[in-house]
Amino acid sequence: MKRATIKDVAEAAGVGVATVSRVLSGGSASPETRERVLAVAAQLDYRPSALGRNLRQQRTGGMGLLLPDLTDSFYGQLAEGVLACARSAGEPVVIGSTADDPEQEAELIGMLLEQSVDRVIAVPCGDADTWRPALKAGMNVVFADRLPPDPDAAPAVPDPDAEPGTEGGALSGVSSAALSELMMLDGVGALPGARPAAPRPAARPLDVPAVLTDDRSGIRTAVQYLRGLGHRRIAYLGGPGRERRVEAFRQAVGGVPDEELIVFSDGSRDSAYAAASGLFQTRPDLTALVAGGNMLGEAAVLAARELDLRVPRDLSVVMYDDVPWAELCSPPLTVIAQPARDLGYRAAELVLRSGSRRPRSVLLPTELVIRGSCGPRL
Repeated sequence: MKRATIKDVAEAAGVGVATVSRVLSGGSASPETRERVLAVAAQLDYRPSALGRNLRQQRTGGMGLLLPDLTDSFYGQLAEGVLACARSAGEPVVIGSTADDPEQEAELIGMLLEQSVDRVIAVPCGDADTWRPALKAGMNVVFADRLPPDPDAAPAVPDPDAEPGTEGGALSGVSSAALSELMMLDGVGALPGARPAAPRPAARPLDVPAVLTDDRSGIRTAVQYLRGLGHRRIAYLGGPGRERRVEAFRQAVGGVPDEELIVFSDGSRDSAYAAASGLFQTRPDLTALVAGGNMLGEAAVLAARELDLRVPRDLSVVMYDDVPWAELCSPPLTVIAQPARDLGYRAAELVLRSGSRRPRSVLLPTELVIRGSCGPRL
């Protein structure tokens, strides 16, 4: 007889997989939901505690890698970094696509637990409650590229007092000021002498290291570059899971941002195209755009072409992520490049480390690569 899975329990109880995970790990849920989930789990003979014991008592090997989109060139490069490091350590890697769906992410976490995979690298989309069951079961988790969206879920950021180029410290090209700003965005205390962050509610952070790039510095440099070309009405096209980038954009433009120039998609290509097209049609006065990811940049270029907007004469474009096709565009796109392969490699290095001392988080620099998609405001 096939053993019941966490998905079976969720379907029978009429709730999501994430809800089942929260209930079975002692997390928050209404009394009615808790009672229903526990009753269904008992009826189906679902025993998650055995999985936790397996992870705590024996290591079966293997590494999980959870990505939002396997067709995205950036995440392909990140995966290459993970695979290269894992290969050198003789570790197999199980890759899953979450489609930026927290429920799907929770289901994949449950599957990895059932398979006794004890190490996971994830570009997370679920909140802290999605990940706590894995941590309670003893799974070694490292976040890459971004943090969970819940402010309670912010892992430790790099230590500004460490030596440059080391874990926890400012890498080459990343200043202490940039680290302070990243800390403020994540609700962590700023460096001495930095301006104080806005008050945030008390958080109970996950004890999870992360490998991130300096989003704030990258966005700020792009906005400053466009300002230097004379652009004043600069728009931002964003997607899910990128709260730090949009906040960095708001602060980079200064003053009271024109919120009509900040638009979002739900993560799909169709949604990104619709958001870009709507922005260009409702705000013909904008002269420049910062796209918060390569899929968003692709959608913006297509929408501009459909509307006969010439790049860069009518519209200057800066895109986050340097993917192969960006240089093949006409004109080639100016990009905020982040080291995707290094992100994956460093995340794999962290998750492979064992021992009682938790590895520190890592911050990697970004670089503005200037090509032909930006021009002066005439």
